[in-house]
Amino acid sequence: MNQLIVYEQPDLAIGNDDFTVNVRMPGGEWLPLFVFEAKVDMHHVRSASMAYFDMEGTVEVRVVSNKQPIREAVIRPLSAGIAFQSEDGDTISFTLDRPCKLSIEVNGERFSNLHLFAGPIEDNPPGADDSDVFLVNPGSHRSEELAAALKGLADSKTGPGSTLYFAPGIHRLEDNILLIPSGTTVYVAGGAVIIGSLICKHAENIVIRGRGILYMSDFEKSTYLRGVQVTFSKNIEIEGLILLDPPHYSIYLGQSEHIRVRNFKSFSIRGWCDGIDMMSSSDVQIKDVFLRTSDDCIAIYGSRGDYYGDSRNITVTDSVFWADVAHAMHIGIHGDHQKDGDIVENIRFDNIDVLEHHEPQENYWGVMAVCAGDNNTVRNVTFNDIRVEDFELGQLVDVRVVWNEKYNPVPGRRIENIVFSNIDYNGANQNPSRIYGYDRERVVDGVTFVNVKVNGTPVTDAANGNILYNEFVSNVRFEE
Repeated sequence: MNQLIVYEQPDLAIGNDDFTVNVRMPGGEWLPLFVFEAKVDMHHVRSASMAYFDMEGTVEVRVVSNKQPIREAVIRPLSAGIAFQSEDGDTISFTLDRPCKLSIEVNGERFSNLHLFAGPIEDNPPGADDSDVFLVNPGSHRSEELAAALKGLADSKTGPGSTLYFAPGIHRLEDNILLIPSGTTVYVAGGAVIIGSLICKHAENIVIRGRGILYMSDFEKSTYLRGVQVTFSKNIEIEGLILLDPPHYSIYLGQSEHIRVRNFKSFSIRGWCDGIDMMSSSDVQIKDVFLRTSDDCIAIYGSRGDYYGDSRNITVTDSVFWADVAHAMHIGIHGDHQKDGDIVENIRFDNIDVLEHHEPQENYWGVMAVCAGDNNTVRNVTFNDIRVEDFELGQLVDVRVVWNEKYNPVPGRRIENIVFSNIDYNGANQNPSRIYGYDRERVVDGVTFVNVKVNGTPVTDAANGNILYNEFVSNVRFEE
């Protein structure tokens, strides 16, 4: 069955007129999409474009380039295999048979491109007039007033949980945050734009979902606000939202567990604006996200700041990463250095497309980076089915026990059992990958490459993979 849902956006939403985008079910009426401005790349901030809709079955897409005629075009990730037809010198059209997250690039322009998010149809969204729903109409809201409304709703009914429903339109959180109580669903409807941060603190059993936007360009970097912040909490689900220009991390997890993130999309342009960062958190599932960030897309650490403890049992699957700065995937650098460090273990990345890695500082190179600092032990990490497209500046793999004096009072302890399997990298491979222990006590033991290919050639040893390693490394293996 074919389904198509588009969302009308509020008049004050910030748009970009570089592209006009229309979608339709086969043979049906063309429906326009609102095209948002999505600022990208802290090295040289530029305005890209973003549009979204939901679908099931088959949908036809037509994209018009308003600023320049189309001499050439590409739709990435290349692994999506989206074929298109050119029309009239300024238009391309194509058909989608599944939800996907795409970058449409005209005449080689990666920084004024169109990001197109074809999402899945929502599963049982709440209704604005449901009995357990408090409807929030557009306007300015204070966090304590929303919390009081939720409490009143919960007190008036039987059964767990209430829903805070942000209707289409612009919503400004006057105190910049919404502190979400336990047992709450926050629903951000398609066409709703929230200006502010959503926070779960010492809470549990919270769902944050919808098809709306979190917009944070209004906030100064010094606020250290995150898009969604989850600390000292458990059983939290985040699904479906789009985040534009947070002043700090997109999603921040601190000493939390049993977290599920799905179909989340984010763009950032400022320093320390990572995508999803985890400190001392465990049992985390991240699936079907798109992160274009000006720092690490995904970072998994031990102790940092107010958060203490190990990190383990984390999976990241079916996602697209675009690191305009730093790493696409980064593990291990922060821990409890005042004690024996932390254990960061049982981490798996599976079915990932990497569209960019650009880092001017050599110490932060690595599409896939495992860097143990602060007496940490990092072990049992697998990168599987990773497709890396040609990138601007960096290296493919970085596995090191490190002492980064900017962040680590002491070096890491050791790295064990790292697996790179079914990796397909097509690019210059100019800078060598690194596998380095720190000294004879702080070593790397066990790195396996299975079916790793660079420009179609199997990596059978360190030399033909352009991989360097030192005397503090043991048990490096290559398997086809």
